[in-house]
Amino acid sequence: MASRAPTDIRRPSGSQFLTDSFQRGLAHWNRERLAPAFPTEDWAQALERDHRMLRLEGGFLETLRAEIADKAAAAPTDPDGFIAWFEALKEVGPGQGDPLFPWLADTATRNELIWFFEQEAAGEAGFDDLVALTQVKLPTGPKLELARNYWDEMGRGNVPGMHGPMLDALVETLGVDPTIETTVWESLALANAMTAMATSRRYAWQSVGALGVIELTAPGRSACVAKGLRRIGLSDKERRYFDLHAVLDVKHSADWNREALRPAVEEDPARATAIAEGALIRLKCGLACFDRYRAHLWA
Repeated sequence: MASRAPTDIRRPSGSQFLTDSFQRGLAHWNRERLAPAFPTEDWAQALERDHRMLRLEGGFLETLRAEIADKAAAAPTDPDGFIAWFEALKEVGPGQGDPLFPWLADTATRNELIWFFEQEAAGEAGFDDLVALTQVKLPTGPKLELARNYWDEMGRGNVPGMHGPMLDALVETLGVDPTIETTVWESLALANAMTAMATSRRYAWQSVGALGVIELTAPGRSACVAKGLRRIGLSDKERRYFDLHAVLDVKHSADWNREALRPAVEEDPARATAIAEGALIRLKCGLACFDRYRAHLWA
C-alpha cells in the first residue's frame, strides 16, 4: 500500500498535484490512514511516510488556496455581509447551474447514470466523518450545529436512517464497484481536498466553509439525480439517498449558516476569509469534476 503514495517532496509544484498519479496515491494514503487499525512494529517507518505525505497534502491544498485567494479575500468580513455573500454562492459560485445535471435528470441512459454515480461514490469522502473531524475544539455554537448535523447523518440513532448505508444500498442496487483505480482524478481530488481540510486543524475553518457550501448547493443537484434515477425505474426506497438530500439539505444549509457561520464570524471576522476559501475550494473542485464528467459522457 505504501508504495502507491508519492514521496517526492523536494520541489513540489502545482502541476504535480493535479495529476492522476498524485491523486490516486493521496487517495490510497487517506483510505489507509483513516481506517481503524492495530499497533504495528513498523509504526516509526509508517510515521515517516505519513510525514512525507502530510507535506505533499499541504502543498496540494496550498495550490488550491492560491487559485481562489483573491476571490476569498473579497468576501465581506461583517456577519450580515458575509452570510449574504456565502448564500449567493448557490447562484453564482463555480459549477452552479451546470448543464450536466438537467441532462442527468432528463436524458442520460441507465449506463450513463451508473457511470456518473460510480465516479461520485468512489470519490465520496463521507460527510459524516468530515463533520466529526471538523468539529474538534470548535467554539460552542458552531460545534453544536455540527453535532446536530452529524446526528442527522447518523439517522438520529437509527440504522435505516443513516445516510452512509443509504448510499451503500444504492451502490448495490446499481451494481457498481467504486474503486480508486477506475475513478477520474478530479473526483479523487475533491475528496482528497475535503479530507485534507477536515483532518488538519490549520484548515478547520476552511473545512467549515467547504461542508457548509455542500449543504447550500447539493439540493438542486440531488433532485436532478433523483429524477434521473426515477426515470430509469428506481423505486422510492432505492432513490432515497438523493431524494432525502434534495429536501433535508435545504434545512441543513439554513441551520449551518445561522448557527455555525454567523457566530463564527461574529466572534472573529478573520474566519470569514478562511470559510470563504474552503467554500470556493469545494466549488472549484466540483466544477472540475463536472467538466470531466461532461467530457466523458458527451464525447
